Amino acid sequence: MEFNLKKIIKALLFSTSEAVSIKDIQKVVQRYHAQAAAERQPDLLEGAGEPTILPASQPVQEVIQDIIDQVPTLLTATQIREAVDALEAEMREANDACRILQGPEGFRLVISPAYSDWVRLLRGEPRPQRLSPASLETLSIVAYRQPVTRSEMEAIRGVSVDSALNRLLELELVAVTGRAELPGRPIQYGTTDKFLDFTGLRSLGELPASDVLSPAQISEWITRATTPVNIGDSEVGLPLDDQSTAVVATENPPEPEAPTA
Repeated sequence: MEFNLKKIIKALLFSTSEAVSIKDIQKVVQRYHAQAAAERQPDLLEGAGEPTILPASQPVQEVIQDIIDQVPTLLTATQIREAVDALEAEMREANDACRILQGPEGFRLVISPAYSDWVRLLRGEPRPQRLSPASLETLSIVAYRQPVTRSEMEAIRGVSVDSALNRLLELELVAVTGRAELPGRPIQYGTTDKFLDFTGLRSLGELPASDVLSPAQISEWITRATTPVNIGDSEVGLPLDDQSTAVVATENPPEPEAPTA
């Protein structure tokens, strides 16, 4: 039997519906070697004061030892990730019914989207509801600007976000993260681990970079949108004070003085 890390990982993922982390896989390898070492320890015979190795079949012992020697004593995180990526690529090329979802808690085996409707029909579950464009826009703002307040979201979208934000909170894609150090201490919002599972990301660092506006430009935009602007007479087309005085003086010239005798 040859040691095949990809097949071992696939078997571990098949065995549970919970996420399997890199540390879980490393612990399995450590337990494998600990169990093999315990089995190689000499057994104590009844009445014997010294340990004696029980006789065993030499060919079988050599095969077992060869298998044990193939298993590395320590698997690095890089080796495990490379094996998972290779396994995921093989499953995609073969159009397998399963896929590997890499989330913040580890790896999970899930049903491929092409076969999800069949599983839904078996369970009698309704079709999943799609997020509305307003919810997607609000979720994008939270993901890229978190922690972000409600007023900042509305400054970017230009409309109220109450309905969209409540929907995201209900789906547990967004959660309250604290309060901003601003007047009134407004509530701040951020994404959750469920958001990472929803988008298939392992961390927020994998969010695609925006080539439209930089974070500094967005911050400047929000500042301008939330800062009151004093509009003077000139901005709305009214004459300035000195000009208005001159106009009034022209329209109402002073009366000439009466001649003195």
